[in-house]
Amino acid sequence: MRDKFRPSHADFTYQQKFGLRDHRGGGRSSARETVGRVAAGAIAKKILAQRTTSGLGGVEIRAFLTQVHDITAPADALVNFPTLAEVEASPVRCPHLPTAEKMIERIKAVRSEGDSVGGVIECRVRGLPAGLGVPVFDRLEADLAKAMLSLPATKGFEIGSGFAGARLRGSEHNDAFENRSGAVRTATNRSGGVQGGISNGEEIVFRVAFKPTATILQLQATVDKTGASTELMGRGRHDPCVVPRAVPIVEAMAALVLLDHWLRQSAQCGTFKF
Repeated sequence: MRDKFRPSHADFTYQQKFGLRDHRGGGRSSARETVGRVAAGAIAKKILAQRTTSGLGGVEIRAFLTQVHDITAPADALVNFPTLAEVEASPVRCPHLPTAEKMIERIKAVRSEGDSVGGVIECRVRGLPAGLGVPVFDRLEADLAKAMLSLPATKGFEIGSGFAGARLRGSEHNDAFENRSGAVRTATNRSGGVQGGISNGEEIVFRVAFKPTATILQLQATVDKTGASTELMGRGRHDPCVVPRAVPIVEAMAALVLLDHWLRQSAQCGTFKF
């Protein structure tokens, strides 16, 4: 691996940009760098959990797996905001245990073949007040997307109805407003808690897609630093699916983005003070 570019890794791009790379484990492209994000995110989550506005409780963030490879948890089984205990009840961090068992078996199967699979993490945030976000470049969903796509192995981001919303008509997709116990709420939440780049007080709901682990224990075609064709097989520790391990990282990045926007709102508008 000192001289050969690992397929779908950052070896080639790092070599082109910096003229060198860390062949021992990926260096800055390794998910090891996320330890600092999780540490900072833990602090941000504690601060957000203490924030209360307009009778709302503290902000609570929960991420969990909804898909591994082509195994997807039923949508109607994940309607309610899951508890931490429900998420942590399975090694794959899917709160729907029948689906979790299928995910585990699939991961074991691909590992036995020296292969890997990816998956999808959903993240929900409740207790967030309406008004956080910026109308144009620093829209709340844009900052969340940037934060999530800055994580290693991520390949997609969607919020609310996401890509499925493209198949609906406006009459089907619109979130109707209603007065609920004296507060303006929406009857549905296809917007995912954000409208016009600003939180609307509903649950923030977004999903992040992770690719299959690039290092696999199979012989693959590649080239070396001279451009000569060669082959390479991964060795040593092999993660057949990294997605369950990314759950706390997604939560941490969400907390950092939301706390940043809370601080901006406090400074700019004098609301949601600390």
